[in-house]
Amino acid sequence: MNPQKQYITEEKKKELERELVDMQTNKRKEILEALEFAKSLGDLSENAEYHQAREEQGKLEERITSIENLLQNSIIIKTHHTGKVDVGSTVVVQKEGEKNKQTFHIVGSEEADFASGKISNNSPLGMALQGKSKGDIASFKTPKGKIEYKIISIE
Repeated sequence: MNPQKQYITEEKKKELERELVDMQTNKRKEILEALEFAKSLGDLSENAEYHQAREEQGKLEERITSIENLLQNSIIIKTHHTGKVDVGSTVVVQKEGEKNKQTFHIVGSEEADFASGKISNNSPLGMALQGKSKGDIASFKTPKGKIEYKIISIE
């Protein structure tokens, strides 16, 4: 898969769609109400409430645009059941020199959450794992040196 493309799961797509609808309806309305209230306070040049509401409006519109672009241009990933690691794969690995095994789900950068075992396809480990098969060694360099993971299984 192309590392420059954005990948999202079906669950993330639905989550983003819900967030977008909420922003376009509820959040926009809240900000417009805050702007109207701030305008009623008078002199806009020194009106902190007005400037804060405008700043929030800008951030909201930026996030809406970002989500719309992501939804339009992302590739929806599905769970893979192949012999090679790819976006959507769940991989069990063992770090060189350690006994513990770790399980990672390869996802797009929008969903990456290391604490829950979701790593980005663009992360050093994600890129090192892609295209590898069970039993292969995935290695990458870090400031502390080279790290190697053996692929135990791929789901």
